[in-house]
Amino acid sequence: MRAEQYLAPETLGQLAPFELRAKMIVEGVMSGMHRSPYQGLAVEFAEHRQYVKGDPVRHLDWKVFGRSDKLYLKRYVQETNLDVVVLIDTSASMRFGSLAIKEGWGGTQAGRVGGVPAKWTKFDHATAVAAAMAYLCLQQRDRVGVGTFAEELRTIMKRSNARDQWRLVVQALSTEPVDGKANLPKVAEQALSKVLNRALIVIVSDFLMPTVQIREALARFRYRHHDVVLLQVLDRQEMRFDLADPAPFVGLEGEGRMNVDPPALRAAYLAALRDHLESIVKVCRAFGFDYQRMDSHESVGPALAAVLARRNALARGGRAG
Repeated sequence: MRAEQYLAPETLGQLAPFELRAKMIVEGVMSGMHRSPYQGLAVEFAEHRQYVKGDPVRHLDWKVFGRSDKLYLKRYVQETNLDVVVLIDTSASMRFGSLAIKEGWGGTQAGRVGGVPAKWTKFDHATAVAAAMAYLCLQQRDRVGVGTFAEELRTIMKRSNARDQWRLVVQALSTEPVDGKANLPKVAEQALSKVLNRALIVIVSDFLMPTVQIREALARFRYRHHDVVLLQVLDRQEMRFDLADPAPFVGLEGEGRMNVDPPALRAAYLAALRDHLESIVKVCRAFGFDYQRMDSHESVGPALAAVLARRNALARGGRAG
């Protein structure tokens, strides 16, 4: 399996114009693209502050002193690198997919039948997202790591901006088991025990779980001052439910099996799905986090580009204000 299978040339082209910037101030020590709370050692001017006895005189603005006969200090913000952690849902519901596998694509265990790639699953799409995010971050010299979760945090890769990090990301995900139920609050608590500095947390999941669990997890991240992006991956068949014939439905996370007449349930199903999606958006907005829904039948590039465009616009607005 080649990492290039998850990063098509058109995806790179769609993401090229954008930068991934943190909305919040992030910590760091390297010279890069993102703001740091540390002042006095940086290259970007922030503001003046009146001199107080005991302040270091090396930051005095002598031009202001010459004009006003008053002592003011220059204050700066440092542009630093960003830590990005991509958490990918590997619960059993991520095995679902209705799109036939593309030639030369795929490679995770989730989409294989008898050892042969058969379907492009939600987990395949999530892996494509992780590959694109890792590539973008590494191009900006940001440190990126990937974790997987279901009932608990299964794995978490050391954050790095090494040259081959994104290839290691895809290779690790290609053999990851996709089973069990997701427990997002527990996963958030475990992730926070390992991510001690402020970071951008990207959660890629179908979020087919009670909204209260999503709210509880996001509250934990907000309390620790992390920035969060939720990328919800759904299969087109899940979003449209345009099945015509009665069929047995089997719950992938232990819900059992039942015979269903899709046309009879379609209206109620779509209403319930719409309510659930709207509740997720409201929770994200309440915490000031980003949210983007992704169709696993479509390219990764446009949806990610939409997220990055919004974040860039917010960053520019913050600097202007």
